[in-house]
Amino acid sequence: MEHVPPPAEELALLDRELVRLDARRMQLLTRRAWLVSVLQPPAASAGPASAAPSGPAQPYPQWPAAPFGSPRAPVAPRNAQNVLLSLGGLLLTIAAIAFTLVSWGHLGIGGRSAVLALVTVAASAAPALLLRRGLSSTAESLGALALVLMVLDAYALHAVAAPDTDGLGFTAAASAVLAVLWTAYGLALGKLRLPLPVAVVSVQFTLALWAWSAGASASVFGWALVLTALLDSAIARWGKGVGVRVTASVCGCVTGLSGALVALVQSVTAGSPLSAVAPGALLLVGAAVALFAVWRAPKEIAVAGGVVAGLAVVAAVGGVLRAGVAEDWSVPVYLLCGLMLCAAVRAPLPRPAGQGVLWASAAVISGAVLAAAPAAAMTLAGPVSRRAPVWSGAPDGSARGALGLEGAQWSQLYTAPVILLVVAGLLGAAHHWWPQWVRVAGAVISPGESWRGAAGAGALVIGWAGLLVVPVALDAPYAAAVVVQLLLIAALLAGAVRVLRRGAGPVAPAALVCGAVGAVSAGALSLAAEPATYAVFGVLLVLFAAAAAGTRAEGSPTARVVQGALACASVVCAMVLAGAVGVSLELETYRAAPIMLVVPALTVLLGARLRGGPSALPVELTGAVAGAVAVGMAAPDRPYLALMLALCGVLAAGTAVRAERRPAAGYVAVVLFVLATWVRLSASGVSTLEAYTLPVTVPALVVGVVRRRRDPAASSWTAYGAGLGATLVPSLVAAWTDPSWVRPLLLGVVALVLTLAGARLRLQALLLLGGAVLALDALHELAPYVVQVVGALPRWLPPALAGVLLLVVGATYERRLRDARRLKDALGRMR
Repeated sequence: MEHVPPPAEELALLDRELVRLDARRMQLLTRRAWLVSVLQPPAASAGPASAAPSGPAQPYPQWPAAPFGSPRAPVAPRNAQNVLLSLGGLLLTIAAIAFTLVSWGHLGIGGRSAVLALVTVAASAAPALLLRRGLSSTAESLGALALVLMVLDAYALHAVAAPDTDGLGFTAAASAVLAVLWTAYGLALGKLRLPLPVAVVSVQFTLALWAWSAGASASVFGWALVLTALLDSAIARWGKGVGVRVTASVCGCVTGLSGALVALVQSVTAGSPLSAVAPGALLLVGAAVALFAVWRAPKEIAVAGGVVAGLAVVAAVGGVLRAGVAEDWSVPVYLLCGLMLCAAVRAPLPRPAGQGVLWASAAVISGAVLAAAPAAAMTLAGPVSRRAPVWSGAPDGSARGALGLEGAQWSQLYTAPVILLVVAGLLGAAHHWWPQWVRVAGAVISPGESWRGAAGAGALVIGWAGLLVVPVALDAPYAAAVVVQLLLIAALLAGAVRVLRRGAGPVAPAALVCGAVGAVSAGALSLAAEPATYAVFGVLLVLFAAAAAGTRAEGSPTARVVQGALACASVVCAMVLAGAVGVSLELETYRAAPIMLVVPALTVLLGARLRGGPSALPVELTGAVAGAVAVGMAAPDRPYLALMLALCGVLAAGTAVRAERRPAAGYVAVVLFVLATWVRLSASGVSTLEAYTLPVTVPALVVGVVRRRRDPAASSWTAYGAGLGATLVPSLVAAWTDPSWVRPLLLGVVALVLTLAGARLRLQALLLLGGAVLALDALHELAPYVVQVVGALPRWLPPALAGVLLLVVGATYERRLRDARRLKDALGRMR
């Protein structure tokens, strides 16, 4: 008899049905887990009276629907608790060190040792008891404290039992003994994670300190490091726990590289090619060993070994060649050796090791660029760091004189432009002939298109730095250096705008950053002469404005940001020109403030003209900064300050006429007018500010009461915030500078009444404003007495008390967190 359907088809149907059922089961389990997570908080907080009555099973409660998916587990407060416990243990450790080294002079030498021994025994035994009770975090903190106390015990033992022994030799022996003790301690208390890794760190110092104490040569010191690295390798292979193996691996890398560093130092300090051969041979052997060790290693380790091998080869060959040339050309020699490593793309090496050698080549090239970078940095930062007065002139009319480097020896920096331009040329060639480079290097690396953009950006930045150094290295005239910088800025901005029109890429941001940095340097360089200042900042203003106008910001977020930044830069140039006008007219700083205020006035008009454009808001914000600068310039003279605040308020009010700026600009205008009034009162010699602020506060509070009666849902900040702040803030400022006790007392009483009223009426504004003013007023009154009390305590007692407090808070962290949440909820329920 035949099956209907056939067996094969029926089997496929059953398999599909089982898959569907499994998927539905997982969906239901996920939903059940989410429902359990929702039901757990009410069940945990409910008491016996809220227990469900016995009876038949009830259907699922109708909880709000939530999308299916993985439930979000509640965030456990373990991380914050561990931070508190760690800080507590750290402060106790600091207190113990202070007690040991500073504040134990009242006890004899035996008493000090006994106290340390007793505390060490107690701190070492406490983790065992804490681990039995499940307090692992607290046990870790006290275990760390026990480790530090053991080090202090070793110090005390040297001071008591062997004060005449060599300190280095005793430290070497102590590090070995402590490593053994910590190893035994960590194995006895297996749940503690710190003792065993600390023991590994301790053993690193044994052989090195022994060699140092014996006065051994550098070669013996290197051998000590190598043997320590060998021990680290054994621990990394057979050690207990991931932390121990990772610590041993890291320490082994450090000690092994330190041994190689000894050979490197000998190679670099060699006085002749013959004396550099021996350390060079050692470096070559080390490179061969590194390649042999990583020949079949995993990718990451093989790449690291290739990097070490490549750097060792460069150091070996470059050390011999360097010893035969002038000192100024040492960096180009190493750069040449680094470029030779690029031949590794054709060497018969495993792909990861070849990648590591290429990374070593890149590191050498980068190091050469960094070695030449100080020349560019001095060229850029020289005008900024120049301490000569503005418009004092450039000494000798040269660029070096304007940089303040007229007496510097620049002969060793002639190679800096060569290095920078050679590297920039290589990167530019790689960017231009990218497909050919990828085909050649395909056996080792396969770079993506993003690397091409990075090469282009690097060529631009490095080439700009090289061209920037050329006039200064050649000691060109001052005017020539200024013109070169302006031409470079113009080229960078033009290139950035052109690249942005074709699409976003790394070249455009690099050009913009270089242009901005170059503009700052050129502006500072122009401060040496008055005509140069006006010429340079005028040209920069035109360049940035033209670049902003030429940037097409439609549909491109990057272009919009760039356009806004360029517009802001043009406003900054206008600010500098306004400041220069005040200096040219020989006005006092506060009298020049109205000239600076012309800039925000123009930006207000320009913002209205650019309404809706991407650069409108940045231009207006930069103009607001210019207004703040004008206010700061007027600060020495209070009548002028009041005038500037009022004029800024007028500008803000004019901006608030536009609907899109009305909310923010309106509030700013009100604040500025109020500040102008207060400053004017202060300038008029008014000492009783409350006589002028209370007539404003009382009607404002009456209006707030009426508002709350008509609209009970209105916030207390809307109703009472402005009125209370009009009196409380200036009174608090006056109380902090008032030597009398009457005003602080009256202000504290008023603040206390407001705080109690806010708590009673559940009004957030009254509670927070009154509480803040009361706290600041009390702090002002109690600060001198607190300082006297703290000064009378021992130095180690405050950190010890703070550590104990943090340990207690950490142990009861969850309860404190619940209290803070209840306080937050209570404040949130207030109006």
